[in-house]
Amino acid sequence: MEKEKFAIVDIGSNTMRLVIYERDKSGRLKEIENVKAVARLRNYLNEENVLEEEGIKKMLDTLKSFQEVSRHHQMKNVHTVATATVRQAVNKDEILERAEKETDFSIRLLSEYEEAYYGYLAVVNSTSIKNGITIDIGGGSTEITLFENRELKEYHSFPFGALSLRKKFVSEELPDEKESIRLTAYIKEQLQTLPWLKDNRLPVIGIGGSARNLVQVDQALKEYPFAGVHQYEMTPQDMKNVLTYLKSQTFEDLQRVDGLSKDRADLIIPAGMVFQVLCSQVQADRFIMSRKGLRDGVFFEDLSREYGISAYPNVVEESFYEMATDFHIDLNHVIPVTNMVFDFVRLLENHALVSYSEEELTDLKRGAFVFNLGQYIDSESSSKHTFYLLANRTIDGMTHKERLKTALIASFVSKASLKQYLEPFQDWFTKDEQKNIRTSGAILKFIYSFNSTKRNIVDSLDLAINDGVLTVHAYCSADWGPEAYQAEKHKKHVEKLFRMPVEIVFSYSERV
Repeated sequence: MEKEKFAIVDIGSNTMRLVIYERDKSGRLKEIENVKAVARLRNYLNEENVLEEEGIKKMLDTLKSFQEVSRHHQMKNVHTVATATVRQAVNKDEILERAEKETDFSIRLLSEYEEAYYGYLAVVNSTSIKNGITIDIGGGSTEITLFENRELKEYHSFPFGALSLRKKFVSEELPDEKESIRLTAYIKEQLQTLPWLKDNRLPVIGIGGSARNLVQVDQALKEYPFAGVHQYEMTPQDMKNVLTYLKSQTFEDLQRVDGLSKDRADLIIPAGMVFQVLCSQVQADRFIMSRKGLRDGVFFEDLSREYGISAYPNVVEESFYEMATDFHIDLNHVIPVTNMVFDFVRLLENHALVSYSEEELTDLKRGAFVFNLGQYIDSESSSKHTFYLLANRTIDGMTHKERLKTALIASFVSKASLKQYLEPFQDWFTKDEQKNIRTSGAILKFIYSFNSTKRNIVDSLDLAINDGVLTVHAYCSADWGPEAYQAEKHKKHVEKLFRMPVEIVFSYSERV
């Protein structure tokens, strides 16, 4: 059976893109084609706001090249949206008419509200951020929104973007000192027209290519050891350091900077200055990257119609559901074991052997859900595969540190392997956090052995400590031979953890 495909053409002021998605078995849209063209349509919008013939022709030629790809994939209905440059053009009706006549695409012109709304929608459906400010800098406009409790409260679209700012304030490829001062003053003046921005101390979430490039440069400078940009966080000092570095480069050197697309070399500084001024205005302590943006927001709107909601109630739970489908996780096995893990932790807490915070219990629950996930690829080296899959997969709703914690807990096989995985991330965790990761991993390794045959035969556990021996009593509904073997094999992790011998006693439940 052929998989369902969806496509969108995004006609921006700087770039045009065709993105084709395929709906996978979990229902998630997976990107299979991403075709980009740097059209810079904004450069063809003259002072009378007429998009000149050269610009229209460039747009139509790009659309014709896109339709070769969409026809190859047999795409019938392609979402085609245009933003600021076409929206601001006084000859937009002619542009839309010619596109429909000469290409396969019927262009939907997005309003300022729609452009801002789709960015907000993408953020709240791919992160767990409850309150924040989004910013999407295009070539010809900048959309900013404020959301609280994941609901859109304010929005504004400024009629300037990275291309138009460069055109207005920069005479050469890069701004000199005087031009930077004038540009900063202009950005401040514009942002000050929005009273809801000032000093609200919310995180700023960046959307789009300029934000992504800024983050990638920061990661390259830091030799960041973790995969992905989604939900990557920068401090105001990080932002300052990156911009200082970028301004110190010649234009030729800037085109070769790691993490920076060559076609954005002349735009990254004006765009970065907008991010920096906004963060200062808001008094934000974090700038967070969202890999999902306008195009994703369009599809999230379609999904919201399908399910009758505008935002997922819990983004992380949705992500874990997708992983359960993608990696064939047996929920009839995982859920009972997770419950058993929590029962065991409560018993340990009763004996003052562990003390878990709510956050740590959440980490434990996530680790339990995807524990030993790597056996999907190969059982012999499942720990390494588990760590690699979780550390390198974008998990919507989770910060990089949360994702790494889940990877470390779920891949636990020994203290030595944990130390090896932790090596590049020593400064990410305190000693107490590292100890808790080891504790959670060891508990999971031990408790999973009580359901090694996936029969769910253990009805309950009990725990006692006598004469320095920790006794775990398992009450079962069927013969426990295989479980007993595995539990004996893996009890060493708990013995090392609590520095006492462990004795395991199996018996039938009273109801058997």
